[in-house]
This record gives sequence, structure tokens and C-alpha cells, in this order.
Amino acid sequence: MSILPFTTCDLDGEVQIRMGPTTGGAANQLGSRTPETVPQVFERTVNANPDDLALSTEIEGEWVDLTWSEYHREVYRFAKSLIKLDFKAHKAINIIGFNSKEWLIANNGAIFAGGVAVGIYTTNLSDACQYITEHSEAEVVVAENWSQAVKFTKIVDQLPNLKCIVVWDESDKEKVPAEDRQCKIPVHSWEEFMNLGKDVEDKYVKDRIEALKPGHCCTLIYTSGTTGPPKAVMISHDNLTWTVANFLDALPFDLGREDRSVSFLPLSHVAAQMLDIHCPMATGNRVYFGRPDALKGSIKFTLQKVRPTYFFAVPRLWEKMYDAMQALSKETTGIMKTISTWAKQKGAEKNKNFQFNGSKQIPTGFGCAHVLLNMIKKKLGFDCLKVAITSAAPISPTVLEYFASLDIQIYELFGQSECTGPHTSNFDYAWKIGSIGRDVQNCQSKVDEDTKEYCMYGRHVMMGYLKMPDKTNETIDPEGWLHSGDIATADEDGFWKITGRIKELIITAGGENIPPVLIEDEFKNAMPVLNNCMVIGDKRPFLSILLCPKTELDMDTGLPTNQLTKDVLEVGNTIGSNATTLEELVADEKWAKYFDEGMKVANDKATSRAQKVGKWIILPEDFSEKHGDLTPTMKLKRSVVSKKYEQMIVDKLYDGVTV
Repeated sequence: MSILPFTTCDLDGEVQIRMGPTTGGAANQLGSRTPETVPQVFERTVNANPDDLALSTEIEGEWVDLTWSEYHREVYRFAKSLIKLDFKAHKAINIIGFNSKEWLIANNGAIFAGGVAVGIYTTNLSDACQYITEHSEAEVVVAENWSQAVKFTKIVDQLPNLKCIVVWDESDKEKVPAEDRQCKIPVHSWEEFMNLGKDVEDKYVKDRIEALKPGHCCTLIYTSGTTGPPKAVMISHDNLTWTVANFLDALPFDLGREDRSVSFLPLSHVAAQMLDIHCPMATGNRVYFGRPDALKGSIKFTLQKVRPTYFFAVPRLWEKMYDAMQALSKETTGIMKTISTWAKQKGAEKNKNFQFNGSKQIPTGFGCAHVLLNMIKKKLGFDCLKVAITSAAPISPTVLEYFASLDIQIYELFGQSECTGPHTSNFDYAWKIGSIGRDVQNCQSKVDEDTKEYCMYGRHVMMGYLKMPDKTNETIDPEGWLHSGDIATADEDGFWKITGRIKELIITAGGENIPPVLIEDEFKNAMPVLNNCMVIGDKRPFLSILLCPKTELDMDTGLPTNQLTKDVLEVGNTIGSNATTLEELVADEKWAKYFDEGMKVANDKATSRAQKVGKWIILPEDFSEKHGDLTPTMKLKRSVVSKKYEQMIVDKLYDGVTV
């Protein structure tokens, strides 16, 4: 019998499961769990909890539920409709839309039909949609509404593999011009599509499920494309099922049928898929869908109603909550101010004691403080939390320390699409604010001796990049180590910290290698009015920095305005400035002095002369995803920003000298 390879770049390929140590001798307990497919895990939970709540959607203020058996039945219906369309095993479907039961049903329906699900970010324009649909050779596109569907009706001539489009919410149909709705392939409503396979027997779906192997591809996650065209990360059934089970085993408590989570982050991202789709399949917990405007503010109402027991959010959301709480705190006065300050001091002391190597002592008076802190947590919807997690981008320790003062422990986690999500994590028994935690059990990390690159190993490492063997071989070495592209260091206790990206390293004219993230963090710490900033200096004689003060967001467009936020205005008052807009701030000498002094404070933290910043400039608007500065997961597109503001950088920071 031939031995399967550990990587493949073909959708119909099968990989060997990493059940043992690397050839380099890295020992892991990888083989202690029997490999499983996603349908095997799903059906075990359905059989154990058929009538328990699985998915819940808020409609006009009321929650509409789907049980596990109903969820399973709908997945079968979707799979049978795919089979009716002559959808073959190992083929793909695309899904574009906000989180919903239809998203999950389509995702799992494709898997049950022996195929692969591919999420597309709702913010993608037609060109990006065409790239993904063409590259994945998708045969069906499932869209939330007509606003998303027309991204495909317009380009259907360039998508020869596409058989039909499915729209699950047609409420906006009449708002879309009739000519844009014209399509050479069928466009089905949700119910029309679900009824296509009504005459297909269940046994055909069962045959597809039985033919699946743990080493087959289950989902494609397209990378954000910060340095080039998106790559399609191939994640196997075993990658998903093993990673979930391994992480759940590492938790100091069990998650089960009574636990609750809120689904609101983009399901095109590996973190949301793991938390909203695959973790509930393994534990039987309930998933409540947030509203489409969750990130514009409605998430707070959903949290208050659901009171989740576990919650994951990207740093941007935690930071928004922090800003809102800070503003509220400034409005609190008198005895309540005194009491709340005292309670938070007790909360901060308690949680400092419970970090790694802490005394584990409950401070005197915390029992009383806990009563007030629990009232605050209840208002946030966090009074039932067992675990809160942040990942996908760096987060300020200041934010984590503030939530710790409320007795809300947010554990930073690190992972990539290429390793199916979590690789390192903080847990309540091993927690250090400012770190990304230690290796999750049965996962290993090392730093490459030659390149200093952070590398990862485990059963969660991807199969490869679809149709990109060269990129796959660059990323996964012959011993099976995944090369992350990050620079990281570990302390004496094994807690890791990411210090930058290799491709983001700035190499100055003097040849010094500068990781920009650490410098940017110091600038934001020194000047709380900053929302974003970006260090410039590649091939330059000195470093400069682009600054983005906090401005109000237009909730309708999702774009930054020129209006300064309330906390920036408050700082302005303390320095004697009357500026209310970004333009007025730029022209104000008092603000110029503020940024000069802030730069000096940040530079005092520099580890070498080469890492000191020489000049700063205020950008005309904050970074945003819609203007192409950020990826959908809020990662900074440095090359895009550099090109966008190239002339400003040359003229105002480097006296007209180009490189």
C-alpha cells in the first residue's frame, strides 16, 4: 500500500494524517485521537441531543430556534439538492453573506455531499468574487441577498463551472435593477433550491459521507492577500475535528448543551468557522446569530439577551468596548466614582495575582467589589462567561488590563488559517497579559535558526494551498513544520510574543532590521488619541510614522469621517485646542506640540537609535477596509498604504527624496 503525502494542492487529493513525530525528532502525542470526518462528529451530536436547541435567529425581537435534528435534516436537504445538480464529490460551493442558519446549512450541506465549502467576505467586490469562484471552480454560489447575488450575475460569463446561484433572502430584490437580475444560469430562492432534491433518496448522501476520509479537504479559507493574490488554504476534515477536540481538551472546564455563543464575525475566517460551526458540532452548544449591524453597535444588545458562556472577538471590538467604558467612566462622579474605582482596583489586583506565577490570592475586600463588578458584567452581557478570547491581530495590554479590572479575563490566542486556528493560547491556569500564550497541548513551536522565523507543528497544519505547489513547499518544510512568516520570542516560562512579520520588517538605509509593530504600539500607548499608525523607513536614512487620530465612524457607510471622537476632544480641551475636525487638528499648533511630545515619549522606549522615529505626519483619514487600507480581519495593508500616500510621504517626510 502506497504512503500518502502530508501535503496536496488538489481538491480531490488525500493527505496522510500526522500521527507521529517529525523526521527531525519533535515528539508529539498526535496519534492519541482517532481521525474523524466532520459528518461523523456532527451526527454523533445530533444523535445525542436531537431535540436540543442548535441555532437561534432573532426575528423582530423574538428568537426562532432550530434543533439539532432539524438542523441535520436541512443539511441533508441541501446536500440532496446539490446531488440533483450533478454536483460531484470534491467540488466546491461559494457562500457570501452575513452569519445565518442558511450559511451553516449550505456549508455543511456541501460537506455532506462530499464537497468543499468556500466562504467569501461580504465586502469583496465583483473582481475578488470572480477570482475566488474561478480559482475554486465553484459550481454553486449561495448569496445572502440580491445585493450580493448581482456580484455574480454580472460576471457569470467568466464562470463556466457555475451551475446556479441561490439567494436566501430576497427582501431587497425590487431594489436591484431588473437588468442586473438577468442571468444565463438559474437563480433560485432558498426554498426553490432546497426542494430541488426532494426526490433524491437519503442513501445517496450517506454514500457521499461514507466515502469521505479524514485526509480529504473539507473547506477552503482564502487568505486576506496583504502581500499578493489570496491563497486558498486547504483544511482537511482531520484538521478541523482534531483541532476542536484538542483545544476543548485543553480547557479547564467542559462545554456542553447548555453553553451559548454569539455568531457575528465573518464566517469566511477560520476563527469564526471553528467557533460557530465546528465547536458547537463537537459540544452540542447553542449558537445565537447576531444582527447584520453587529459591528456597528447592535452586538451589545445581542450580548445582553444571550449572555454567552464563551465569546470570541477581534481586538477592534474589544477596543471599541473599552473606549465606550472609558467614556462612561469619565461621566461617573461622586460616591459612585469612588466605589467603582475601588472595585476595579480590587479586580485588577485579583487578576494580577491569578496570572502565571502569581500568588493566587483573593485580595481583601474583593467579595464586596465582586458584587459591583458583576453588575457591570451583567450590563455588558458577560456575567455568565466561562471564557473570553481575542485573536486575529495584536491587542493592547492596556485593554486587557482594563477588562481584567472588571474581573473579565480575556485570553489572547494565536493561530493562522494555515494551522486551522489556535496554536498558542492563554488559559486561566497559564495566563500572561501581553503574550499570545503557550503552545496548546500537542502543538509545537520553534524559531528557525537561520531565518529567525516562527514555525509550528501539529495535526492542525493545513494540507496545502490549492493549485499552488511552490507556495505550499515554501510554507511547509520537508519535516512538516509550518513557517508562519512571523517573528516571535518566548520567555523563560514558554509564553510566546509575536514581534512582527518578516515581510513587514523595515530595512533602513543603514541596514538595520526594524520590526514596526513594536514601535507602533509604543506610539499608541504614548498618545491615546491615536486609532492607527504606521511606521515608514524602508531604505530610508531614518524612520517616520503616519498617524491616524480617532475620528467618528459613519454607521451607514462604515467609513471614517473627519469629526474627532469625544475622547480626542477631551484631550484637546486639556491642551487648549478648540479643534473639532481632523483638518482643524492638523492646522493647530497645540496638537503639533502634543504629537511632538508623544513621539519623544515613544522614542524613549526604543531599544536602539535606529528604532527612534524622526518625523510624523497626520493622514487625511483613518485606515478603513472599504478604502483598501485594511483586510476584512483588520490587518494593515502596508504596501497599499505606502503607495496610496507615496507623494505625501516623499514631500513632507523626506524632503522630496524618493527611493
